[in-house]
Amino acid sequence: MKKLRVGVIGSGGIGRHHIMSYRTHPGAEVVAISDTDPGRLEAVGNEFNVPSRYATAQAMLEKESLDVVSVCTPNKYHKELTIAAFEAGCHVLCEKPMAMNTTEARAMLAASKKAGKRLMINFSYRFYEQSMALKRQVETGILGDIYFARTVWHRRRGVPLHGGWFSQKAIAGGGPLIDLGVHRLDLALWLMDYPRPVWVMGSTYNPIATRLAAESGRPYDVEDLAVGLIKFANGATVEVEASWAANIKERELMETRLLGTKGGLVQRNRNETYDFEAEIYFEQGGTQFDMQPHPPSPPMPKAMYHFVDCIINRKPHIATGEEGLTVMELLDALYLSARKGEPVKIKR
Repeated sequence: MKKLRVGVIGSGGIGRHHIMSYRTHPGAEVVAISDTDPGRLEAVGNEFNVPSRYATAQAMLEKESLDVVSVCTPNKYHKELTIAAFEAGCHVLCEKPMAMNTTEARAMLAASKKAGKRLMINFSYRFYEQSMALKRQVETGILGDIYFARTVWHRRRGVPLHGGWFSQKAIAGGGPLIDLGVHRLDLALWLMDYPRPVWVMGSTYNPIATRLAAESGRPYDVEDLAVGLIKFANGATVEVEASWAANIKERELMETRLLGTKGGLVQRNRNETYDFEAEIYFEQGGTQFDMQPHPPSPPMPKAMYHFVDCIINRKPHIATGEEGLTVMELLDALYLSARKGEPVKIKR
């Protein structure tokens, strides 16, 4: 079987994760990487024995014959690099958030359709065993009609003031809502089968991070906490919360909870780590039951494996560009609502 030739743009921590995950699929081979940091490019290239290394993504796309490209750069560059990869004839797996704003996301999706190539967004929290188990159970109808969800990711003190780009709106597009909240929002929407949003109301705050940034002398112009309420055409409501700095007990708190007419569910992290557990609650024969799925063995593959497998076997992939666009629309509307101080309708 001919292996898919993969190129990865950006060799930071996320890029390394993409490389490692592609290497778990026998039908994929990471043949090229690009990064503007020469030291990092050499170190990661040597670590994973990647044969071709480029200082720019454009050079990689011009010189290599690639089938798949991962875009693992700061958010500001997602649009231009994704479209360039489509123009080079590649399928694209882009890191979240899809883009800086809805306009960019639409352009990326249009380029995907024009090129006839796949676009997947790395909503990685779908690719946990408990997430997949919950999705399968929801599809059986165990929850009935889902009418409410609360999905959160809070950090007690996790403000990125290490000199990177996350705290700069011009490069990141926003703060914890676009960085952390995007994951939990997608997870809730995916479990709910992505209902159509009609309006949102959002608020953002930054009192803690602003003080910490001033003390450290680092640039900071995004929120440190965001909350939002989203109303859908089917009557359901989702509450979303995300923070880098909040006066809570837990160092790291992640939870997604859904309530339905027949049952409810929760997925949450254990012991303030990235280890997750899940439960489903329902009534049967007049008795209340709690159900807890057991993780499969071996652990399920990551998004990169899934993307490659779907391309090779010509089957649909999840975390589509269309879903990425919906999340982008909601993020834009939440930020706009926070600025205006009033609800915002979703225009489609």
